[in-house]
Amino acid sequence: MPRRGLILQTRTHWLLLGLALLCSLVLFLYLLECAPQTDGSAPLPGVIGENYGKEYYQALLQEQEEHYQTRATSLKRQIAQLKQELQEMSEKMRSLQERKNVGANGIGYQGNKEQTPSDLLEFLHSQIDKAEVSIGAKLPSEYGVIPFESFTLMKVFQLEMGLTRHPEEKPVRKDKRDELVEVIEAGLEVINNPDEDDEQEEEDSPLGEKMIFNENDFIEGYYRTERDKGTQYELFFKKGDLMEYRHVTLFRPFGPLMKVKSEMIDITRSIINIIVPLAERTEAFAQFMQNFSESNFHNYTLIPLNEEFNRGQGLNVGAQAWDKGEVLMFFCDVDIYFSAEFLNSCRLNAEPGKKVFYPVVFSLYNPAIVYASQDVPPPVEQQLVHKKDSGFWRDFGFGMTCQYRSDFLTIGGFDMEVKGWGGEDVHLYRKYLHGDLIVIRTPVPGLFHLWHEKRCADELTPEQYRMCIQSKAMNEASHSHLGMLVFREEIETHLHKQAYRTNSEAVG
Repeated sequence: MPRRGLILQTRTHWLLLGLALLCSLVLFLYLLECAPQTDGSAPLPGVIGENYGKEYYQALLQEQEEHYQTRATSLKRQIAQLKQELQEMSEKMRSLQERKNVGANGIGYQGNKEQTPSDLLEFLHSQIDKAEVSIGAKLPSEYGVIPFESFTLMKVFQLEMGLTRHPEEKPVRKDKRDELVEVIEAGLEVINNPDEDDEQEEEDSPLGEKMIFNENDFIEGYYRTERDKGTQYELFFKKGDLMEYRHVTLFRPFGPLMKVKSEMIDITRSIINIIVPLAERTEAFAQFMQNFSESNFHNYTLIPLNEEFNRGQGLNVGAQAWDKGEVLMFFCDVDIYFSAEFLNSCRLNAEPGKKVFYPVVFSLYNPAIVYASQDVPPPVEQQLVHKKDSGFWRDFGFGMTCQYRSDFLTIGGFDMEVKGWGGEDVHLYRKYLHGDLIVIRTPVPGLFHLWHEKRCADELTPEQYRMCIQSKAMNEASHSHLGMLVFREEIETHLHKQAYRTNSEAVG
């Protein structure tokens, strides 16, 4: 029994093994039958078709490589841009550091890299010292002074007109507009962010906040250029109805602006003694007093002189008659029309022992010629315009001036040897040019010379008579209006021919 059981067990083992092999074979055959049919030339990739799978993966690798190359190129480009931006930022930081180093004395100066900041500062300060900013220069004649030109936010009042420029105009050239805008912004920067050495006090608004000035607070400015040194700017700012002005002096030594000083000027107690010499001319005097009264002035003093008229003598007497100490004097004529704003300009531009003010008057032409197309000329107030056909800047006249009494007496006053019309003002002007005081010469918008008929007396010297005739010719009319007068007969003849031809064609 045990032997038969062993044989049976062995057979059973082999039988099971055979069945397992048979099942495996059947399953294998089934899989072969169920597998999809393929073209012999296109085997399955990566399974049976080994060649196709290699090309496939090579294509995949090439595609991935191109993708990463494109990505790397983009990253390189971004890195290059970042490097460029970093370099620009470094340059800006270096520039700001240079400005900070020079900021105590200059505004935004970028110097030569081979020069040290101390060398640059020394050079820039030497330019200011050479220029006529802090002390007057001794000049050979009345034509040696470099006049200022004045400007506001919108207009420039200029002396050298030529044939294309106007006495009052908006800055046409972009460089001039940019220059004046930059100057005003620099002045505001000085006022709103003062240095410790500025002569001004911190000022609060009525609400207790710090008073900040803006471009609308700019009142007027003057500039002039000494061509071998730089450009000087005098700026005046004022808040609303306050009578305290902020004065900023800037200088551009062929480069950035440099602050010279910043100060507060209080004009509330600044009295002006207006001195007007007069002989006859009662009608003109009545007009002058009417204009004078409209400005709310009520204090008058009449000093009669029983002698031959001498303008210089009259002004000398008026200056010496004041017995209340130091005072600002305005030497004026009866034919002058001035505004209250002009008197403020007098206060701002004259300083005892420092500077005198010689404004350039705008002289009006004969209204009978200027307004010939109208039945009657308009009122005087409507004639006060700055146009080429209405008047001109009287840059050859030096009679209107604002100066302190102490300076006038120190310089010696007018020359009493000059008799009659003209000449005395030029002599006084030359005295100041030969001295150490600064002469402020600039056209101002609020000062007009009203036209009146001139009579050149036979008693005048040849030089005085020539000056009188020259002034008479200059005062009559503009070039265009004078040309119309000179060629009046030719123009009338032409118009007559034109009318005759028109009538003939109409009849025919």
